[in-house]
Amino acid sequence: MEKVLVTGANGFLAGNIIMELLSRGLFVRGMLRSSASMKIKHANLELFHGNITEKKDVFNAVEGCKIVIHSAAVTDQSLRDYFFYKEVNSGGTENIIEAGIGHNIKKLIYVSTANAFAFGSKEEAGTEGDSICPPFIRSGYARSKNEAQNKVLERFRGPGRQTVVVNPTFMIGPDDNKISSNRIILRALNKRILFIPPGGKNFIHVKDVAKGICNAIELGENGECYILANENLSYREFHEKMGEVTNHKPFLITIPGPLLLLTGLAGSVIRFAGINTSLSLTNMRILSIGNYYSAKKAVKYLNLPQTPVKKAIEDTISWFKKEKITEKA
Repeated sequence: MEKVLVTGANGFLAGNIIMELLSRGLFVRGMLRSSASMKIKHANLELFHGNITEKKDVFNAVEGCKIVIHSAAVTDQSLRDYFFYKEVNSGGTENIIEAGIGHNIKKLIYVSTANAFAFGSKEEAGTEGDSICPPFIRSGYARSKNEAQNKVLERFRGPGRQTVVVNPTFMIGPDDNKISSNRIILRALNKRILFIPPGGKNFIHVKDVAKGICNAIELGENGECYILANENLSYREFHEKMGEVTNHKPFLITIPGPLLLLTGLAGSVIRFAGINTSLSLTNMRILSIGNYYSAKKAVKYLNLPQTPVKKAIEDTISWFKKEKITEKA
């Protein structure tokens, strides 16, 4: 049976991908940093410790695998220097491409971001045909992922090679051991008053994303990109859904857009002084827009599940309770 390499194995999405692959009876090699660990234990899972930016490590990790799902990435929104995003997200992907060609893997599935394409409105959501646009073109994360996506599509070509790009939107759900995107839920639990941004985004259950990516092994067409999305919601609508799940409805106060941008401007000044912070003019602009996408292509061709976001919130909160995770986590 063919072995699948999953990079960034201890990450939120990668961990869910690995569990989905194992449930399908596949053999998996998970690549993660030397200092990292993961909770998943399985007879069909082997771990490889190495650095995605080290070419030798990547070549050794890829050896013996016929399929690579490249999920490893720097997602931290507080980094002020583009170099840190480019080194891992673009440079690490170059190593994957070279190792994939060198070891004759048959399929490379690159996990990008929906923000590599232009967002749209609820009435006309963004699709795979829309090029990256402001404010994401100024986001270190989105810019580096778009750069890496283009490299994969341009360079991993030739007889016997297939490339598929998957572009998830904002994921929530269980098994988020680093508490990454699920912090939007954790921070809102039991609050009486909640200050929210004026914009919105597309939300999807992480388990649906994992299934869509695993489906791409057989169903993904060579050279194609697939936005993995579900419900387009304003932040107010999202928190109202959360209130229905918890039966606790805080008083929601929308932060005025100009005030949010002013805060971002102050954050950019702090960054200019050499201090990392998630406060920046670009990040605040992102929170002020309706960042909406369509999943039509992935639903049609990858059989992407569409679990209601309300269920994703329920699953996340149940996992918090099971793991005894609180806001201080």
